[in-house]
Amino acid sequence: MENVLRPVIVVGGSVVLTLLIGWSVDRLLRRADDRHSETSLWGLLRRGRVPFQLVLFAALLRGSYNQVRVLVEHRIGIGRTLTLILIGAAAWLVVSIATAVVETSYNRYANAHRDPARIRRVRTQVTLIQRVVTAVVGVVAAAAMLLTFPAMRAAGASLLASAGILGIVAGVAAQSTLSNLFAGLQIAFGDMVRLGDTVVVDGEWGTVEEITLTFLTVRTWDERRITMPVSYFTSKPFENWSRGTPQMTGIVFLHLDHSAPVEAMRAKLRDILRECPAWDGRDYGLAVTDSTPNTMQVRALVTAKDADDIWTVRVTVREQLIRWLSEQHPYALPRVNTAEAALLHGQSARAGRTEPDGAVSRPHARHAHEPPRTGPGRG
Repeated sequence: MENVLRPVIVVGGSVVLTLLIGWSVDRLLRRADDRHSETSLWGLLRRGRVPFQLVLFAALLRGSYNQVRVLVEHRIGIGRTLTLILIGAAAWLVVSIATAVVETSYNRYANAHRDPARIRRVRTQVTLIQRVVTAVVGVVAAAAMLLTFPAMRAAGASLLASAGILGIVAGVAAQSTLSNLFAGLQIAFGDMVRLGDTVVVDGEWGTVEEITLTFLTVRTWDERRITMPVSYFTSKPFENWSRGTPQMTGIVFLHLDHSAPVEAMRAKLRDILRECPAWDGRDYGLAVTDSTPNTMQVRALVTAKDADDIWTVRVTVREQLIRWLSEQHPYALPRVNTAEAALLHGQSARAGRTEPDGAVSRPHARHAHEPPRTGPGRG
């Protein structure tokens, strides 16, 4: 009877004590969260209830297992298994606490500052710090688990003697991985690129969606994801439209006929921008920037508060200016001139007729002030 009651009492007592302590700690954290609503630390710490209870249960069971006196021949194996569970649960708990602290620090900083660029920079840094802490804790936990086996201790001592050679070999073999690792740290603390930045890489425009220690993901405007090693951003040039202030200046080019009403277009551009919510009101302008024998190039300059709004302003200006020109000034659109050139005053209007001086006459030309008959369907 004693052989049955003793295991039940030890295991059952460990379970009851674990649940009771876990419930008490969770209740204290809930009260602290209600009293200090200005910080999210206590609420985030409640997420670690499961690993905390697992650590507590493994520790209680590991310490009292010798009193159970069950499966004595397997005592070493069961004890080592409980130790491994304790180490793994402890690593899980440490990662949960570190995550809660990092998230609380970031939330506090984001609430205290209104600069989006600085907030994205801190977000990038704390995300990478969290990943580094997780990796370090995982490596330490794995090493501690391996050291619980006597055979691994001997292997560790022998490997330690040749650590120099192994370090060189590992460095050569993992050169690419190490370069990406240091590049990730350089990006995080060098403020080169941050989460949420608008960048142009390899001709693709998108937003930085994820940064890890080894790779970076850019979400393009059409919802595609471009994944590239972080070393790309430390070795090649790229455009960062969010660097500094997010305000941007956009350009709209139009190729028009030389008779296009430039002054009227400036007034129409002003009216279009006043009706466009994406325009930030900082600046605008319209000028003729180039000319060819058939057309002239008109540049409309607009501004907006960020990359998304500048795209909206540009397409709005382009669409409405072209529609206005086609409805109000169709002659200003590009066209192919199919009319003859106007003749000088005094030349003959008849083609093929020889004048007294021997000159050959030309077809009758319209007056110079008349617009040429051009355009679709005109010949």
